[in-house]
Amino acid sequence: MNNSSQNIELETNLETPIYDYKKIFNYIIPIFVPIAFLGIWQLLSIIIDNPMILPSVTSVVIILANPTFPILSMGSLVDNIAISLFRVLTGYCLAVIIAIPLGIMMGYKSIVFNLLNNFIGLFRPIPPLAWVPLVLAWFGVTSLATIFPIDSGQIYLFLRNIQISMIFIIFIGAFFPIITSTIYGVQSVRKTMVDSARTLGASDWDILKKVLIPAAAPSIVTGMRIGLGVAWMCLVSAEMLPGSVSGVGYLITHAYTVARTDVVIAGMVSIGVVGAILDFVFRKFETKKFAWQKLSR
Repeated sequence: MNNSSQNIELETNLETPIYDYKKIFNYIIPIFVPIAFLGIWQLLSIIIDNPMILPSVTSVVIILANPTFPILSMGSLVDNIAISLFRVLTGYCLAVIIAIPLGIMMGYKSIVFNLLNNFIGLFRPIPPLAWVPLVLAWFGVTSLATIFPIDSGQIYLFLRNIQISMIFIIFIGAFFPIITSTIYGVQSVRKTMVDSARTLGASDWDILKKVLIPAAAPSIVTGMRIGLGVAWMCLVSAEMLPGSVSGVGYLITHAYTVARTDVVIAGMVSIGVVGAILDFVFRKFETKKFAWQKLSR
């Protein structure tokens, strides 16, 4: 009996270091490539020795580590991110408000789908940047300050930086992923669920509210997540439009004109970080609210 217990203890002691090694290895793997990338970047910046071509990692880190310090007389990095985020969320929310109800109707009612699907399909392949000349002809540099009855103050200055043309470009970027996923989600609902609800006396509104929307919600949220990512990617092109004097996209463009490549890279990194945070929040929401979908597969 003693020999068997000693053998068990010996096997346990032999296996424990292997388990710990694997655990440490799993922690190291995700950060290995970023650290290697930063090391190669720093080495190349020393070899090239030209900050206009490739600034050092430390110069970019200094900008990112002081996000409240003014940059190029354009305000701080945080201020520009806040303005960009407001622009993106404005265009994105408009896309959500229009695309989800329209997508639900197109997915549920075949007559609405047949009426609008081909028409919407004509515009879906057009990239948001292709709309720029037309949008400028339509809206020019008109901002939200011309819509709301505010003539002065900080709110007026803030709204003046939110051009309608920018919101439209961001809206276009977010609209098509959301409506496509919404249509797919509604059309993927099993017909037996709808028929069963109708047999039990449910009205169209009841079916929509209690059957279609809950069943299609995972697909709708996925479309919203993709739409937000595309809207955030459209940010730089939107902020390059005439009339823009703030935002991360404009900061990158202006930094390029004055040969501040470190600011350009810092702006790019901030766009990537904010986009990753927004995507992470959506993925957490999906995991928490729609865990049942994975269990049903």
